[in-house]
Amino acid sequence: MSVRETPGRRPVLTDRLHHLLASVRLFDRRKPYVWDVTATVFWVAAALTDYASSGWRRTAQNLDVPDTHLVVLSLGFTLPLLWRRSHPMPVLLATAPFALLNSWSGAVLQAHLLQLVPVFSLALHRPLKQLGPAFLVVVLPLVPGALRYPLAAWDAAMGPALWGFALTALFGIAVRSRRDHLASLEERARRLAVERDQQAQLATAAERARIAREMHDIVGHNLSVITGLADGGKYAAGASPERAGQALDAIGTVSRQALADLRRLLDVLRDDDTATPAERTPQPGLTDLDQLVDSVRTAGLPVHVHTEGRATCPPGRQLTVYRVVQEALTNTLKHAGPGATADITITHGERGAVTVDVTDTGTGAPPSAPSDGRGTGGMRERTALYGGTLDAGPRPHPERGWRVRLYLPEETSQ
Repeated sequence: MSVRETPGRRPVLTDRLHHLLASVRLFDRRKPYVWDVTATVFWVAAALTDYASSGWRRTAQNLDVPDTHLVVLSLGFTLPLLWRRSHPMPVLLATAPFALLNSWSGAVLQAHLLQLVPVFSLALHRPLKQLGPAFLVVVLPLVPGALRYPLAAWDAAMGPALWGFALTALFGIAVRSRRDHLASLEERARRLAVERDQQAQLATAAERARIAREMHDIVGHNLSVITGLADGGKYAAGASPERAGQALDAIGTVSRQALADLRRLLDVLRDDDTATPAERTPQPGLTDLDQLVDSVRTAGLPVHVHTEGRATCPPGRQLTVYRVVQEALTNTLKHAGPGATADITITHGERGAVTVDVTDTGTGAPPSAPSDGRGTGGMRERTALYGGTLDAGPRPHPERGWRVRLYLPEETSQ
């Protein structure tokens, strides 16, 4: 009979057999006494049937054994099997006197081979060193019978017992090895699942930190610019309404740009599969520095930019340079005080190396790095991603102001 198979899957018959065995094992774990009682009743019935049908006479060495002895032997070999899984060694010891009587009397009931059932349980569930004593318990009771009836002792008792013990022990060890192997695979799968969940949690935490940095840079910078424009427009409202209107127009432009940046960032957090153009909008880079500087100049801070070399930074490094310059200018707007100016010097080296110096001539209190990792701390985290360095602090005496210096080394080949 052919077995129907599906490409890429196990045969249907194999699947059904596997499902059936899994169901049986599950039922046995939930109600082990049902199987124990059923198996014990079966072997008791088989042993008594062998006695009632006189089948035992075919292997007996003494046909004059009383019926009472035969019944006692049949029950002695079978009834203890009810506890074969929970107490295999005591069950084996309990059957040893009956094995001795069976051998010595010459009845040689085949029911003595049921001693191999607790041997299997020993090999499956107990330490393997217990198989040595179990071997003696099975074999030693047969020795008196072999001495009393030497002619057929090997064929009727000793041979089957020795071969049966060896094969049963090997079978139990094989089943035990397979079970342990499956258990190790399940444990490994469980550990991998736990590690996968932990990696997902770490990735989520890292993404949240990244988004927090982006939110800080976008909101902090644009609000600082808007604040500067609003203050300037307020003072210019009475003397020059035209300049106040220009400040309001600039506030609207900066606000729309900030909203666009926030929308692009928050769209990344969406759970649905509907992609929007904002999700694919590139992050700001070196080409956007001019727009950044113009917004800061509009807010009232004079900024001078000097660029040396040819830009060869990949997008990730460009974003780091952009955010560091943005954070430095934002801090200047907040803390430098009136009349301050800022200078930006960007030097491009080979293979993506870049050096950025942002200085100001402010007299305000220097900014501090927040403990939550944003601000100057966020700039350091961005820089560390590319193995760079970031120095932020007061300019050397007698110069006034603050200095931020970023250095990103050359890209290493993978």
